[in-house]
Amino acid sequence: MKNILLLILIITIQSCSSQKKRKNSGNSSFQKEMNAKFKDATISPLTKKGLKKFKGLSFFRQDDKYRIIAKIVKTPDAPTFSFPTTTDRVAVYKKYGIVSFSIDEKDFDLAIYQELKPQLEYIDHLFLPFLDNTNGKTSYEGGRFIDVLTTDESETGTIVIDFNTAYNPYCAYSNRYSCPITPRDNYLDIDIKAGVKAYVK
Repeated sequence: MKNILLLILIITIQSCSSQKKRKNSGNSSFQKEMNAKFKDATISPLTKKGLKKFKGLSFFRQDDKYRIIAKIVKTPDAPTFSFPTTTDRVAVYKKYGIVSFSIDEKDFDLAIYQELKPQLEYIDHLFLPFLDNTNGKTSYEGGRFIDVLTTDESETGTIVIDFNTAYNPYCAYSNRYSCPITPRDNYLDIDIKAGVKAYVK
């Protein structure tokens, strides 16, 4: 009887250890949509070699503390902002505003941008690039992006920012893309353990 109980205990411990080591490959709607996009050869940013071995992106676990209701101060008179990119291309945006929020009792400000001439389908989309202390460790070294919607902006001057939906620029997957380089001013001195993790080629 003792041997049976000992065997059950060993199996349970091994199972728990295995679950902890297994990567979080996507359970939320955002994560499922990302994985579906990356598996689709017609739109995937992966190389042919990467697509063949792709089993799913690795994500940080969903955490409600990273879904932020931020204060936003719009900057309608701000000049256009030219993002340097990973190629010779220059990406031109306008600064839409400054978002302010707190995480773990630390206060932060980030500039949020809008394309100068967005396509009709992206007319409500804002661009939030950011850097944090996970870059080069558990997340992509060049920082990550968040798509923010103007439809999530309230009349009281707040807007929803969900770091759980942070994703890597396509340059993280292939050098055939031209990606905006995140401004150093948009650095967060904290670990943002949310969104897509670093891609291992």
